[in-house]
Amino acid sequence: MHGRWPELDFASQQSVYATVHAYLQVIGKLPTRALPWCNHSWHVAMPVVPTGFRTYPLPTGAGEAEILFDCLASRVVLTTCDGRERTVALTGQSVAAFHAELGGLLDEAGIATSIDGGPNEVEEAVPFARDDAPRAWNGDTVRQLHRAFADAARVMGRFRTGFLGKSSPVHLFWGSFDLAVTRFSGREAPLHPGGFPNLPDAVTREAYSHEVASFGFWPGGGAVEEAAFYAYGYPTPDGLDGATIAPDAAYWHADLGEFVLPYAAVRTARDPDAELLEFLQSSYRAIASLADWDCKALDIPMGSKGAPYDVEAHRRS
Repeated sequence: MHGRWPELDFASQQSVYATVHAYLQVIGKLPTRALPWCNHSWHVAMPVVPTGFRTYPLPTGAGEAEILFDCLASRVVLTTCDGRERTVALTGQSVAAFHAELGGLLDEAGIATSIDGGPNEVEEAVPFARDDAPRAWNGDTVRQLHRAFADAARVMGRFRTGFLGKSSPVHLFWGSFDLAVTRFSGREAPLHPGGFPNLPDAVTREAYSHEVASFGFWPGGGAVEEAAFYAYGYPTPDGLDGATIAPDAAYWHADLGEFVLPYAAVRTARDPDAELLEFLQSSYRAIASLADWDCKALDIPMGSKGAPYDVEAHRRS
């Protein structure tokens, strides 16, 4: 078992991260085809659970099923509403092999939904059935990665409670391989230009149909070669690049157009939870203030255990 906020080393572990990402892409094809489209693609995202990542319930001929990507035991578990479990061991097999094994499980469970196709939001979208490249796997690294996602989700979940307006759940998007929570001002946004690799522009434009302040965590890659947290607004408010946020380790990444806080700065802080909350709250205040959100109506104190939010007191204030 790993304690909270484990050390992550993108340079040495990125090949294992890429394997997790690739397998999740295969699983992710199921909700895109089996479920009605939910606003902002929330139906395709995966909640972080104590043992890994899971799908939302998927319809079968006889009821429902769900898939668990079990990071602790290096396996994928398909559970149907009759209580039966079917598993695929994760050993670093090729994506093509995993695709075939998962397809066999779905057939056995009577789930007719296709998982054919290729990955989204990556530059080289090799079709799953033809991706025979060797893959790296290390169970200890996968457990560390999941623990980091779980810690991030816990703090981001607390942050989510401090907002009265529309907010997404805290969940993992398998295309971009990031954990996200998004707040909405309630106003429509300009049409997004799209342009993400191997992702239909219609998906992007629906996701960004309204003004957002979005926050998240990803294990590294692209413009940031380390695990990091991020915060951005769409549309980007004028002057956001010059806003002052906290903690000191956070910075504006000009190429991404986002605030970035290295994961290492959080895990080594005296109080990692407080360090991350400071980043989330200060970056939100910068975005909301510069975009002229109605913060008096939208912002509330973060939730307390067992105590519902006092609407009457908020209206008096």
